[in-house]
Amino acid sequence: MKFGGTSVAGTERIRRVANIVRAQAAAGNEVAVVVSAMAGETDRLVNFCREANPLYDPAEYDVVVASGEQVTSGLLALTLQSMGRKARSWLGWQVPVRTFASHANARVGAIEAEPMIEAMQGGEIAIIPGFQGVSDNGRITTMGRGGSDTSAVAVAAAIEADRCDIYTDVDGVYTTDPRIVARARKIKHIAFEEMLELASVGAKVLQTRSVSMAMKYNVRVQVLSSFVDENSPSADSLPGTMIVSETEMGKLLEEGKVERQSVTGIAHDKNEARVVLTRVPDKPGAVADIFTPLGEAGINVDMIIQNVGRDKGETDVTFTVPQAELARAQAMLEDRQEALGFNRLITDSKVAKISVVGMGMKSHAGVAATMFKALADRGINVQAISTSEIKVSVLIDEDETELAVRVLHTAYGLDAEDDAA
Repeated sequence: MKFGGTSVAGTERIRRVANIVRAQAAAGNEVAVVVSAMAGETDRLVNFCREANPLYDPAEYDVVVASGEQVTSGLLALTLQSMGRKARSWLGWQVPVRTFASHANARVGAIEAEPMIEAMQGGEIAIIPGFQGVSDNGRITTMGRGGSDTSAVAVAAAIEADRCDIYTDVDGVYTTDPRIVARARKIKHIAFEEMLELASVGAKVLQTRSVSMAMKYNVRVQVLSSFVDENSPSADSLPGTMIVSETEMGKLLEEGKVERQSVTGIAHDKNEARVVLTRVPDKPGAVADIFTPLGEAGINVDMIIQNVGRDKGETDVTFTVPQAELARAQAMLEDRQEALGFNRLITDSKVAKISVVGMGMKSHAGVAATMFKALADRGINVQAISTSEIKVSVLIDEDETELAVRVLHTAYGLDAEDDAA
């Protein structure tokens, strides 16, 4: 079970979380719990680091920011103990959660969970601070923002859990953002591949890395809400969204428990920026010369379009980068203008990426055509396109984001029926 920052934001909410955990233990389950820092706590700790030293040492930064999850895990253990349950906290270095790669962006290598499993078999609830681990040289490490989701899936894989329940401030994965489309439907089951695509193109429910790990180790993940009224049934009896393997999804389809549609969900992302290089020399290696330094600098390039130029021997190259990386990408390209040989560099940060995702695209023709026609009928211009086997993404003006999402949600038949809305 994993609880995010808003779920543990204060002692009253921690008590509510403890009640949810206690109910699972009372049902006879062996329970491990991964917790985030209280909402806003990590930001507060990060600011302390910046005030102490703007050029902070990442290793010491990790020591400071990892303390937020440590506090929450201790408080939850104390609360469960006050309710008569056996519980203890297991810090990242006590499990231990072995990590590699750099500080502040570490990745899980292995989890040595045998002592913790033994304690769980004895009826003790294990509480693990998310987001943190320990490096080969014994230093505390953290996994980047949203890392607690990854911690939870990694722990679930290590202890071979039946399921990993991630409790958040939403009650599942929806066909699109319910704040934009009131008739968005909650998805009961979704395949790992679909969830991974949705997470990567803007859906904020789960961290992309956590979904990738769940798919790799076949960890069934359920997204639930911890925000239920005191008099309501427990969240576990009101299931959210179950994320499963394509094999399990196939069985559910055969049993008639789910219905395969061409599109499962629609995501949007306003954190994109468009870059256009005009009159690039049209010769072998020219495009590589543009994108190689960006890749080496860790700047992720998404959509790419190369147009045939009006003049022979020249072409225009259009691509997108994360909005936060635009200034860095622009500076790098301007520094290399003479070597790259382009005429002008044009940027636009007022754009948005709209994506339709679904395993059903593999067997349904015309998904992209439906998208383009629906947008064209409403006068929405497509600036760039990228595709995968189960995804089509387009770049449009940011001002048209909500309209595009609503139009496509209806075009693919995803709107909830009136009596179910």
